[in-house]
Amino acid sequence: MPEAVVQALTNADHDVEWVRLNSPGMVDAEVLAWAIQDDRVLLTFDKDFGDIARTYRQSDAWGVILFRISMPSIAQVGPAIMALIDARDDWIGHFSVIEPGRIRMRAIAASPS
Repeated sequence: MPEAVVQALTNADHDVEWVRLNSPGMVDAEVLAWAIQDDRVLLTFDKDFGDIARTYRQSDAWGVILFRISMPSIAQVGPAIMALIDARDDWIGHFSVIEPGRIRMRAIAASPS
């Protein structure tokens, strides 16, 4: 995720952890495990998280937003991504894909106990 997005979200009082700063070199499965442990929504442009997310069913108090959009300009990337995120409040419990003109959401179902 570009630094401009992290800054825009932080400036808008979103609780943000940035892997590039806090845990550089962490592999994708560890990144997702961290997000799940902290009940966070993971923002990514990396399609690999779709496959990885299918294997995690411990809870549904986390989410993933996969951006399948062209990267806005550096000047616009922070506000553009933040506007997409702030447009909804139901990201938790979903694997979501943001594409030009639409958002697809699939519920993350926790394993039965």
